[in-house]
Amino acid sequence: MNMIYSFARIRYKTYQNLANYKTRLAAMRPTKIETTQLDLFKNQLSVQLNPKHELYKLSNLIPWDRLEKEFNLHDEDQVAGRPSKPVRLMLGIMLLQNMYNLSDENAVRMWVENPYWQYFCGYNILQWEYPIDPSSLTRWRNRLGPESLEKLLSMSVDVAVETGTIEKKDLENIIADTTVMPKNIEYPTDAKLLEKARVRMVKLAKEHNLNLRQNYNFVIKKLLRRLGGYLHAKQMKRAQKEQKTLRTLVGRITRDCERQVANDAKLEVIFKDILSQSNHLLTRKSKDKNKIYSLHEPSVDCISKGKAHKKYEFGTKVSLTICHRAKGIITSALAIAGNPYDGHTLSEAINASERITNQKVKKAFVDKGYKGHGVENTIVYISGQRKDITSRIKKAMKRRQAIEPYIGHIKSECKLGLSRLKGIVGDKINAILSAAAYNLKLIMNHLRVLFLQILFCIFKNTKFTY
Repeated sequence: MNMIYSFARIRYKTYQNLANYKTRLAAMRPTKIETTQLDLFKNQLSVQLNPKHELYKLSNLIPWDRLEKEFNLHDEDQVAGRPSKPVRLMLGIMLLQNMYNLSDENAVRMWVENPYWQYFCGYNILQWEYPIDPSSLTRWRNRLGPESLEKLLSMSVDVAVETGTIEKKDLENIIADTTVMPKNIEYPTDAKLLEKARVRMVKLAKEHNLNLRQNYNFVIKKLLRRLGGYLHAKQMKRAQKEQKTLRTLVGRITRDCERQVANDAKLEVIFKDILSQSNHLLTRKSKDKNKIYSLHEPSVDCISKGKAHKKYEFGTKVSLTICHRAKGIITSALAIAGNPYDGHTLSEAINASERITNQKVKKAFVDKGYKGHGVENTIVYISGQRKDITSRIKKAMKRRQAIEPYIGHIKSECKLGLSRLKGIVGDKINAILSAAAYNLKLIMNHLRVLFLQILFCIFKNTKFTY
């Protein structure tokens, strides 16, 4: 009898613990935006806003319920902590931020000021307070990652097809090109990089109580002032002498730090990156490859695209594909590290376009930089090609350069012109969000023009009597 009682008691406790676990698990999932409960003293935004506004229409076209299910990032093994913010709120702010080229802080501030933005993010009552801390956008971008954010780009393409901005068959033919997404770094020079490396080593040494023989704070401050004066006056021999002195002083601090951390495994891990970067700066030659152009962004590449006004750009190469005969809807956006040859990026760009649009790419139009691409399953037409070209294909090839103004617009309007996110992962996220935001802007323009055309037809057939 006692055994039966003990077994029943254990079973009851198990069910009770399971119920408590499920309750805590449900509490940890992203919160929902409450729209069913009305406020007695406040009017609904859906009643006050203009239903013909393009952002109002766009918010009703996006499948938010499907996106909330796909972006369920809750970890069932972790039941402690604060519930996440609503998925629609975070995705909406990230899209609006890239659509209007705003920083995290300004995007949150504009959200409070603009009722159309609040309705776009799922709120039906005017909000007076900040919905999130701006730093939450950084955490959400890192949690989502570039693979998950491709769903946003895929969603924008689906909405474009649904609204009639493009047709489904337009996704079969694409135009591909590459551009440079500059990184948010200072123009790299040896003197600036060496000084930054010295400052970091001195700061780390002070934090961990290392007694350096000398930190050269005042000496190098005067040295850099003289160096700048010599370079401005084109006195190159004197400038080279000052640069040599700077290398000597930074080398002394580097070797001093190496000696003091040699017997401490914990300090070796802490100083590993900065000592490696410092030694690279001290030993590299002018014709060496894989140089470091930024200490906080070591993955930055020096890319030359043959521009007359900007010979070199420091950032990441981005491969873009757009529809051939449509309104420039972007079907893929890939940030690729290592400055690869353009032709080697075409296969990956076509695969990404097919993955995002769920449509087989039959023809791709590219420039002469894609020779030797190696793509076999898609017909690729290169500018200037004369073999196997009909009059119809020749006419289609003339539209290849149509991608250039679209690249200019997405750079100037949707944050592709300067990546402020960390590392190559941040570059991939920035490229995808910029492409999705630009697609939504094109859809909004289509809805605006469509509404004006409807009004024109109505007034054209209306006879006014006075």
